[in-house]
Amino acid sequence: MSKNVKQKLAAYAMVLPAFLVVLLSVAYPIVAAVFESFQDGETGAFTMANYTYFFTDPAQRSNLLYTLFVVFVTVAIAIVVAYLLALYLRFVKSKISKTIGMLYLLPRFVPAMCAVYAMITIIRDTGLINRIGQLFGLDINLGMMYHASGIITMNLWFNIPFAAMMIAAGLGGIPDSIIEAAEDVGAGKLRTIFRIVLPSAVPGILAGVILATGRIVGETAALIYTAGTVAQVPSNLLGSGRTLAVHMYVLASEGLYMNQAYATAVILLIIVLLINWLSGRIAAKIAKN
Repeated sequence: MSKNVKQKLAAYAMVLPAFLVVLLSVAYPIVAAVFESFQDGETGAFTMANYTYFFTDPAQRSNLLYTLFVVFVTVAIAIVVAYLLALYLRFVKSKISKTIGMLYLLPRFVPAMCAVYAMITIIRDTGLINRIGQLFGLDINLGMMYHASGIITMNLWFNIPFAAMMIAAGLGGIPDSIIEAAEDVGAGKLRTIFRIVLPSAVPGILAGVILATGRIVGETAALIYTAGTVAQVPSNLLGSGRTLAVHMYVLASEGLYMNQAYATAVILLIIVLLINWLSGRIAAKIAKN
């Protein structure tokens, strides 16, 4: 056996354990979910009923629209705030910026359920904000519990720090000499940000969008406690509703409609893939321009 063949076999042997882990923990559940979603729950026969019910039942269409509403609003706010935060941390040199740079990732290390309960004690109608208001004779009822505003706020807590970290990593690769050269030729701050800084931050923004989308679409714990499970499309930002992730959790926990739960999981996966594809196309177009 030649040395080249031995080196290739050694490389394959090193990659094989990671490949098997991905195959068993990612690929197999996806394939199994797709297979189960086309089965009848009673007979096991092939059927499209699990998907037909999803797109013909008004409640399920409402769940889909509500999920898309929460995802797009949360991602848009998170990316804008994260980009501004990353700009501040990259170009402002002060004690305050250094302190924020050390603290803004703190939410990433707080367990999800701890963060949810902490947020509930603050934003509920009898929470911390309400009690502080009562000290000044004010009855402040935010109305954020079991509403879309509650889940959006909770998801922003989780996703802004991570998106800011990804964008800041991209901005960190911009040499100060380029910024100084742009200023020397008369480029203003806004022109420098949009023509030099923003294109360099596109990969970080894309990574933030992809990771935030996956986190928001699959989130259940925070949604159950802050957004509720009502199957309706909210008429405004403070409306109440049920996302697909919560709907899938309800179906699976009841144990009576497992095949419909699998179909919901497949639809969630397709939504994530489509949003990621769309984000990649937009990012590629921005970078090209």
